[in-house]
Amino acid sequence: MPQVNRQWLMTARPEGLVSKEHFTFKESPVPGVEAGQFLVRNLYLSFDPTLRVWMREQDSYVPSMKIGDVMRCTSVGQVVQSRNDDYHVGDFVLGGFGWQDFCVSDGHDAIVPTRKLPANIPLTLPLSALGITGLTAYFGMTDVGGVGEGDIVVVSGAAGATGSVAGQVARLKGATVIGIAGGEEKCRWLVEQAKFDHAIDYKSDNVYQKLKEYCPDGIDCFFDNVGGEVLDIVLGQLAINARVVLCGAISDYNSQDGYGLQNYSNLIVQRATMRGFIILDYLHRADEAAAQLVQWISQGDLVYQEDIQHGLENAPDVFQRIFTGKNRGKQLLKVAEPPINIDK
Repeated sequence: MPQVNRQWLMTARPEGLVSKEHFTFKESPVPGVEAGQFLVRNLYLSFDPTLRVWMREQDSYVPSMKIGDVMRCTSVGQVVQSRNDDYHVGDFVLGGFGWQDFCVSDGHDAIVPTRKLPANIPLTLPLSALGITGLTAYFGMTDVGGVGEGDIVVVSGAAGATGSVAGQVARLKGATVIGIAGGEEKCRWLVEQAKFDHAIDYKSDNVYQKLKEYCPDGIDCFFDNVGGEVLDIVLGQLAINARVVLCGAISDYNSQDGYGLQNYSNLIVQRATMRGFIILDYLHRADEAAAQLVQWISQGDLVYQEDIQHGLENAPDVFQRIFTGKNRGKQLLKVAEPPINIDK
């Protein structure tokens, strides 16, 4: 087993677009394992917009990162040493193991609870369609959005890991679904593969006019991953008793000045609701969502994309992809292959 643990530390707080200059690459000894602990070798790292929020100085729904911390993320790895009776050498696990090769855990990490993965599933699936993004999409549409038969649903960031699943959940619940995404390729995938009814390319289409065309009687549910101008346009086209589900605001994450909404008063006129939610509030029901998602995937009713880049040394550049629209679906980084020879 290697004796060096490569790590990316957050050494500056970004004020604009996050980049490599906000991190420092460091090599440290592989940490030792004490009683009750186990050593994980990272295999795949997950990149999510919320990581950018955690880099701010102020706390959010979890404590902010401190300068000098190993950059946070959810990842899948394999136990390579263990002094914990619940985790055995060779087990595949998911947890908040960070941007590094190796991590020591006791199985009780606070921000991302550690759990063993079931056998016979792709190692990336718990980070994509069955991961936080898939669970967020499911509960955001079913519980927060209350989507049902006949609803007109719009999803922003629709080709992303969360938006693409959210739109398909709405479709499977009987809704008509319109996705907003950036670029012809992404929009084509939404219609041809994910079976959205319509897709709007915000880079070339007039979003306001297209929504008027596709939603002449108004929008019943808006699942928002973007915020900013797109949110404002949709607020002006809500149907009576509409629901606006606030999942993310990626358009503002790298901006010092948030977008000033003009159409929020239409919530009053249309007797609509706008509600934010955090997936941490639903983790106790994760098995419920996972069972339904697995069924839809196995039946071919729900598709997903994984954008897998390679090499821990590229982590900052891979992170930036989700803010510049380069990713196709769930952004992942492959760090290593599962070990063949494991120290007992």
